Amino acid sequence: MSQFQAHSSPSSSLNSSSNSSSNSSAGQVLLECKNLCAWYGAAQILFDVNLQVKRGEVVALMGRNGAGKSTTLKALMGLMPKKTGVVNFLGQDQSHFEPHDAARRGLGFVPEDRRIFSDLTVLENLSVARQGARKFPNGQDAPYWDYANLGKLFPNLASMPHRLGSHMSGGEQQMLTVARSLMGNPLVLLLDEPSEGVAPLIVEQMGEMILTLKRQGVSILLSEQNLHFAQWVSDRVYVLEKGQVRHHSSMQELCEDAQALKAYLSV
Repeated sequence: MSQFQAHSSPSSSLNSSSNSSSNSSAGQVLLECKNLCAWYGAAQILFDVNLQVKRGEVVALMGRNGAGKSTTLKALMGLMPKKTGVVNFLGQDQSHFEPHDAARRGLGFVPEDRRIFSDLTVLENLSVARQGARKFPNGQDAPYWDYANLGKLFPNLASMPHRLGSHMSGGEQQMLTVARSLMGNPLVLLLDEPSEGVAPLIVEQMGEMILTLKRQGVSILLSEQNLHFAQWVSDRVYVLEKGQVRHHSSMQELCEDAQALKAYLSV
């Protein structure tokens, strides 16, 4: 743990931000898109997608394989070369921002394929993503993530600071990818399939991590196919089918709607 604490900020901590659900900023929209369309070459994948993510909530983006979930996250992050529509983040139109511009403003992205630096150590992977402390739009301090806090959230990583990425298991690499994104101190985090292909223990740690971020006021939009996982962590849900939003409700309402579950998720 000492290696993770070596670069801790003495003036900021994870506890600097109170639980957003109990303050006046709860419910403030931080990220939204309107009539979002996106293409891979000549093939249109998204068709007029509208969604929003409010402060301190977890929103699930669900649907079958190929429904457009990952494409939506990439389009929001500025990773789709061809798209139309409006993407607003923190009240500013960032439809034409490059991905690094979005990241600098506090939009984090955890890709499904991890993309860690395999020839760098855990500490080095985290160091390359470090950004400064942030504030929410109302001026309140946002959670500050450093090595010490990440060591508490991901104790497995804290025990292997000098391990190369190439020598880590798939689940450890998944945790490192999330931790690397948190080093950017995001206000909104886009998570692509966090529970896919990892052991049940890692899935549980991912869920606890999401709930911890939520308590600190961070918003999360996650692409997910695991209904039980999504039900555990999510407040609201958008269901995509063939690149269009076919259902939007609270997570509880979706889980109680047998017809919608069968029609859109084959459950």
